[in-house]
Amino acid sequence: MAAEAAAKRKCSGADCDNDAGSLQCPTCLKLGIKDSFFCSQDCFKRNWGTHKALHKSQSNFLSNLFPPNAVSKPDPDTGLYDPFPTFPYTGSLRPVYPLSERREVPKTITHPDYWKDGIPHSERTFGGRNKIDILDKAGQDAMRKVCRLAREVLDIAAAAVRPGVTTDYIDEVVHKACLERDSYPSPLNYGHFPKSVCTSPNEVICHGIPDKRVLLDGDILNIDVTLYHGGYHGDLNETYYVGEKAKADPDSVRVVEAARESLAAAITLVKPGALFRDYGNAIEKVAKSKNCSVIKTYCGHGINTLFHCSPNIPHYAKNKAVGAAKEGMCFTIEPMIALGTHRDKTWPDDWTSVTQDGKRTAQFEHTLLVTADGVEILTARFPDSPGGPIPMPIVETNGETIVA
Repeated sequence: MAAEAAAKRKCSGADCDNDAGSLQCPTCLKLGIKDSFFCSQDCFKRNWGTHKALHKSQSNFLSNLFPPNAVSKPDPDTGLYDPFPTFPYTGSLRPVYPLSERREVPKTITHPDYWKDGIPHSERTFGGRNKIDILDKAGQDAMRKVCRLAREVLDIAAAAVRPGVTTDYIDEVVHKACLERDSYPSPLNYGHFPKSVCTSPNEVICHGIPDKRVLLDGDILNIDVTLYHGGYHGDLNETYYVGEKAKADPDSVRVVEAARESLAAAITLVKPGALFRDYGNAIEKVAKSKNCSVIKTYCGHGINTLFHCSPNIPHYAKNKAVGAAKEGMCFTIEPMIALGTHRDKTWPDDWTSVTQDGKRTAQFEHTLLVTADGVEILTARFPDSPGGPIPMPIVETNGETIVA
């Protein structure tokens, strides 16, 4: 019976329909996560970017039991401190603790299955990991509604961005706006993520934890908002310029606009029959034209009643993603573009991902619905949405005025 069951076990690769072999994820074995079998080493490597998210809930639980030994002493005047003073940071950014208390969500608002224990149980089923849902009209309408609400919340957060405010304040704004829309902020306690939104400044690629750091004139800031409403998730993000110094910095503008344009280029390809692997070619073409790189570790994902599910959407060229878009599918495309290396490093909080060279990075994301003749951008900007594209700044060099 055991041998027969093993023969029918399916590969854990999100883009793979093969039967699994005996290869198991070594990290899952260490953390006690069961049934992480893959059909081959190549399949395991191809799915690593998404698969490693399963480790976060377990590893974060263990880190809560055994917090880092080395913490700097709180500033006697402010009480603020760096929780990882011996960590070799790649850039100038530092976390500023203590974090504020976890914000509460009234029981009258529908909660996702992970709200209490941090584990997205529905995503860990075989269907949650491998099945690509085709939404009926009711499901599509529910996605339209939650994505419209998510756009409203992101715009409210963006309007609050300015020098002198903290990312924790942005989190407070997002949390309040979600509750006002009878919605649960999807990031809250997902894999034990402690906040209601991801805020990623400067060299932070993604998954930045809102804290007491004050935004400075010249920063760039990505705000990643996801809402859970009516049983469905809506996900989007944008990168914003903090103050006029950021808009005048050629490198900041170059990477932000490259990320914006690369997402737009990929979306033009989305239609029934379009291969998931082709979007990365369009993204990397734009990035290279701006002398930027594409982060490879993280990818777009399916989204519906599950926060993250199949399909995986890599953002880099010549990837080997399997599958094609079909009418009724919902997924995100969310390229992360860097000024320097595409390689990443994660802070000891197990969430904050930064560039290895400390150079700046930017990201944009939309939730998309594949239609009969193309695509509907469910999280599209409103006419009065804050932010938006800006031209490259004009600088003077040797008395000459040139566009950077």
